[in-house]
Amino acid sequence: MLIPLEDSHKISFTRPISAGDAVIVYESATSMKPVTITAGAVFQNKFGVFKHGDWIGKPFGSKVLSSKGGFVYLLAPTPELWTLVLSHRTQILYLMDIGFVVSYLEIVPGCIVLESGTGSGSLSTSLARAVAPNGKVFTFDFHEQRAASARDDFEKNGLSSLITVSVRDIQGQGFPEEHKGRADAVFLDLPQPWLAVPSSAECLKPDAVLCSFSPCIEQVQKTCETMTSSFTDIRTFEVLLRTYEIRDVHLNKNNTTEEAIPTGPPRQKRKQSNRNNYESTNGDVSVMAKPCGTARGHTGYLTFARLTVS
Repeated sequence: MLIPLEDSHKISFTRPISAGDAVIVYESATSMKPVTITAGAVFQNKFGVFKHGDWIGKPFGSKVLSSKGGFVYLLAPTPELWTLVLSHRTQILYLMDIGFVVSYLEIVPGCIVLESGTGSGSLSTSLARAVAPNGKVFTFDFHEQRAASARDDFEKNGLSSLITVSVRDIQGQGFPEEHKGRADAVFLDLPQPWLAVPSSAECLKPDAVLCSFSPCIEQVQKTCETMTSSFTDIRTFEVLLRTYEIRDVHLNKNNTTEEAIPTGPPRQKRKQSNRNNYESTNGDVSVMAKPCGTARGHTGYLTFARLTVS
């Protein structure tokens, strides 16, 4: 994953792809796959057969051709793209919530962040980038197999130096004593987050921020009640995303729509665009933006609270 760990490994979207690198193979806006580059291996899809050897040495973002003329793009495994392709061991946080969490928790390079639970590791990768190169994310999950799978994913993406995964029931045991008073931010994604609020307060530095993600408003209410004893500035948000579809519209002489041709996502199948050879004798081409027919609805509530200084 392209995260700046040291001067010799700064983010570079032009550095060549090497054997062992993880890349995101982009087939379409609705079809992307994570692939580890292996010398001698091949990747096969409906667009043809692609040799890994042909990908080595190319920069991220390259368009590569198959044996029969089809193509895919080789994208860098950024936290945003990794969220879209990772294995869903649990319900995950999506980009609209992740961006809000990282910003509102005031996470910057060098921060110490505690997270429970790890789940599929969607948020963890973005937290790692936010604290890099000198910060640390300590993430906990009570489920041993989930923790092991997440640890493998982080190692594959080169994040082991930034993320430490541990098996622990934070609801029942709280965070380890070693983290008391050291955390710059705490994130909770638990069935009963109110049980972990007292331990979170002990671990946070004065004036630091706690965030709790819950799908149900009843969880939010109980968590907020518990927060009032140690926290202030308690706020709850619901982030909703509305996507627009961009189309080329051909207008007739009366400036009314003649035909609209999709130019970008969402689309289910890749089709050869006929925008370049579209023959229209009735008017000019304009661009139209309209809301997509389907949109991602409620994911959960984000509750933030700031630790009071006693």
